[in-house]
Amino acid sequence: MCICVNCYFVDQCNTYNAVETQHQQPHLTETPSFEPVEPCINVNIRTNSDIIEMEWDVVGCASFRQEVGKWAKLRPGEPVPT
Repeated sequence: MCICVNCYFVDQCNTYNAVETQHQQPHLTETPSFEPVEPCINVNIRTNSDIIEMEWDVVGCASFRQEVGKWAKLRPGEPVPT
C-alpha cells in the first residue's frame, strides 16, 4: 500500500501526482507544489494473458509526515487506494 494515503503532503505532492497518473486516477490537485525528498517507489509488474499490469506504490519518503486518514478526508466516501 502506498504510504501517501496517510501523509500530510498527499494533496500537494509531485510524486503522488505521478502515481495517480500511472494508475489513471483523478488527481487530488492538478498543480502539485511539494517536491518530496528521497521518495522510494515499488513498481509491481503482473502479467495476465497478453496484458501487463503495473502497480506503483510509494513505500518510503524522507519527507513523509504522518496524518492518518489524510487521503480519506480529502475524498470522503470513496474507497482508499490500496
